[in-house]
Amino acid sequence: MNKDKYWNPYVGGALLGILLFVTFLLTGHGLGSSGGVNRVVVAVEDVVAPQHVDETPYLAQMAGGDRDPLDHWIVWQVAGMLAGGFVSGLARKRVRLETYHGPKISSHTRWLMALLGGVLMGYGARMARGCTSGQALSGGAVLSTGSWAFTAAVFAGGFFLAWFVRRLWQPEE
Repeated sequence: MNKDKYWNPYVGGALLGILLFVTFLLTGHGLGSSGGVNRVVVAVEDVVAPQHVDETPYLAQMAGGDRDPLDHWIVWQVAGMLAGGFVSGLARKRVRLETYHGPKISSHTRWLMALLGGVLMGYGARMARGCTSGQALSGGAVLSTGSWAFTAAVFAGGFFLAWFVRRLWQPEE
């Protein structure tokens, strides 16, 4: 892969920091994504099983009665992040359909593992009351002790798990 196709990580990090500051300044909220994805899931659930949504307190606070779970700032923020990521990919000519995986794993298994990892991460984000962007970036920026502990746990867990899956990405001998 041509290194020119990637943004400079220092420039990207500085821009992310500026964006986080401006987000706090203009909206009073930091960055996050799991809350927006959660609200989209609740909106679908409200169409499929509205009685269940109305009878479950956690879901009812977002979509109970005539509440629209999509009428929330974080849903628009997630939509903006997806659009921005797509525009960034277009700008660097990196938008294409592909499944990136190591030589010891099939595309099918890679998709299955990605789905499993996404489900676990989504569940963990709801349990932690925030995803990595909400907890690590936004919570860390306001020096939240819980967010710093969360970030340390994410890095430790990723380092530990990498030991088990690293062989899938190494070239065959």
